[in-house]
Amino acid sequence: MNPNPTKVVTRFAPSPTGFMHVGGVRTALYGWLFARKHGGTFILRIEDTDKKREVAGSIEHIVESLRWLGLEWNEGVDIGGPHAPYKQSERLASYQKYARILIDKGYAYPDPYTEEEVAVFRQRAEDEKRPFLYREHRPEVFGAWDGTKPLRFKVPMIKRYEWYDEVRGELSAGEEALDDFILIKSDGYPTYNFAHIIDDHEMGVTHIMRGQEFISSMPIYLSLYEALGIDRPRFATMPPIMAADGKKKLGKRDGAKDVLEYRDEGYIPEAMVNFLAFIGWNPGDEREVMTTNELIESFSLKHLHKAGAKFNEEKLLWFNHKHLQRLSSTEFEARLRAFLSTTDMQAPTYLAQVVPLLQARAQTLMEAAQMLTGGEFSFMAETTFPTKELLLQGAKADDVSVKTHLQKVITLLQDLASFDQGSVKEVIFPYATEVGRSAVLWPMRVALSGMEKSPDPFTLAGLLGRQRTLARIEKALQLL
Repeated sequence: MNPNPTKVVTRFAPSPTGFMHVGGVRTALYGWLFARKHGGTFILRIEDTDKKREVAGSIEHIVESLRWLGLEWNEGVDIGGPHAPYKQSERLASYQKYARILIDKGYAYPDPYTEEEVAVFRQRAEDEKRPFLYREHRPEVFGAWDGTKPLRFKVPMIKRYEWYDEVRGELSAGEEALDDFILIKSDGYPTYNFAHIIDDHEMGVTHIMRGQEFISSMPIYLSLYEALGIDRPRFATMPPIMAADGKKKLGKRDGAKDVLEYRDEGYIPEAMVNFLAFIGWNPGDEREVMTTNELIESFSLKHLHKAGAKFNEEKLLWFNHKHLQRLSSTEFEARLRAFLSTTDMQAPTYLAQVVPLLQARAQTLMEAAQMLTGGEFSFMAETTFPTKELLLQGAKADDVSVKTHLQKVITLLQDLASFDQGSVKEVIFPYATEVGRSAVLWPMRVALSGMEKSPDPFTLAGLLGRQRTLARIEKALQLL
């Protein structure tokens, strides 16, 4: 239990049944932000009691996904802690302990029926068009539980429950939600309904953040807290993440991808965290692009939305572009080199020179990599040169005029004290404006890039430097 009841303790407790999608990651993020905001503890616990659905490698994948996003935990499955172990399959003794407490209080009993018999009860209720309630078939007398049969919770009292939700306010549910649910299955593993309550109690969790699908089960949870005589934590219901059409909850068919796919597509973690935080929350002001520290400082449960929020990949792309632009050029280059190392693409020797252009234009690291290796920057090599036809194509002038203009460009550039993009533009642009921009800037750009489409001639000159710029224009003159 939490030795300091005033300290915030949150947890993320996924099941290892496949990849981490954005819904699960956002739940982890909100719990992490809340714990960090209040100087509390964030726990990573694995709920692996459904062995039939478990997928090999899922735990490692969960850890990798959270670590990529920077959501480090204070206690957890891979680092241990004062409440270890953090895998439910390794905590069976705890569930047995609390099961015995319930049995001794008369609040638990071995299920006397076979699965086939329960199916008959369920079908009968369906035929009579009424909800199936197991408690209606509860035996008057039952024997000792030896672990070979499921252990069921005996609801102590059928009543209406009320509770406060940190997001939705006062909530309540009636008798129809209460039933004798299974605590421990015949295979010895506990159900989620039982295990998470024991774990949260023993680990001192103060705030539980989860989806709205759990609201309907709250009465049985509250009944179990009462039967065990333990304090309930605070509850905060997350708004659902909706598909792009806003009509249904986001699922795999609607683009709920593995979060690590976004990493492989060149998104950076700061952008993903910023984007996910804003799906159902806002800081209470007009800010959108925020650092992780700013999110921590601003995070509050009172600003969580009640209604669902749409998942919009275009917005994610926008966030990513903004965060890439916030990086220093040195950091951008380091991230791009690291990204290239995970692909089959090689970093060219001139990478450092084109970083400013890449950073200004690319929305993802993948897009920057494709620009870099897809021919758009082939002008940095010495293998591509224009044809006479291309030099004249967009100049809207004859070859004699173009030759005159290029000679004037050389004259203007030779005398520059400082050779950079701004200085080149300062001397060339007025001349081009005077005699005709297309007649000057088109052939200059083509002479430097050798391509029909490329960055503007001032950017090209700044990247190539004085020597290569003048040499390429001289070579183009030889074609005229």
